[in-house]
Amino acid sequence: MTFATRFLSRRLALGLVAAAGLVCAVAPVHAQTALDDILKSKTIKIAIPTDYPPYGFVGTDLKPQGLDIDMAELIAAKLGVKVELVAVTSANRIAYLQTKKADLVISTLGKNPEREKVIDFTSAYAPFYQAVFGPKSLTAKAWSDLAGKSVAVTRGAMEDQELAKVAPPSIDVKRFEDNNATIAAFVAGQTQFVATSASVAGNMMQKNPQLQAEYKLLLKDSPCFIGLPKGEAALMAKVNEIIAGAKKSGELDTMAKKWLGRPAGDLPV
Repeated sequence: MTFATRFLSRRLALGLVAAAGLVCAVAPVHAQTALDDILKSKTIKIAIPTDYPPYGFVGTDLKPQGLDIDMAELIAAKLGVKVELVAVTSANRIAYLQTKKADLVISTLGKNPEREKVIDFTSAYAPFYQAVFGPKSLTAKAWSDLAGKSVAVTRGAMEDQELAKVAPPSIDVKRFEDNNATIAAFVAGQTQFVATSASVAGNMMQKNPQLQAEYKLLLKDSPCFIGLPKGEAALMAKVNEIIAGAKKSGELDTMAKKWLGRPAGDLPV
């Protein structure tokens, strides 16, 4: 083989390698398979809370119930598949999506920039807000009033993140692993205040009127969204279609009235 022939062969080989690299560069980095897999298996795995009434809790029959469970069952019914409910906590629900232990997370999930980096969100399906609650005997009209005071909060929950943004340096934040432990600590007098959702606080106040607890300070008005793995555009489009249909038919309002005592109202898309 002459020098010229070897030179041309080498240039051709390099060109083929470069072309192959270009093809790899433009190829999709994530195959959208979730919706196809769900429809093929006839089952959808949905992560739900079991410690967050009235969104998700265990009933007297030891079965999960609540607004989030009703929403999970609605989506499964509209898809024509069975639902496999997977119990999660505030701390591990994102990880369950990332490790494919769940296809969707319907667990009072708020949307924020940090979470949007690792998972995607559908349209909102239910109203939700977080606040600080405490006894009538304690004044808390501004965040500075919490200086030196103790507040119970669930580790990793939206309340935990929002409280960190506004709490004075001397606040005593006591973190617990799930919502039952957080509420139990406040009810037992281990903390002076509790940071939680309005719905959970309402349930707590109804069961424990002796606390004389009341709303104090708003942390965040944050509607509930459904979380799903990054890049699953087909699954997102289908779930959004189901949410839009349920909003139009009044099903979202019916669920909100059943569990929250108020309609869903206007929710972000």
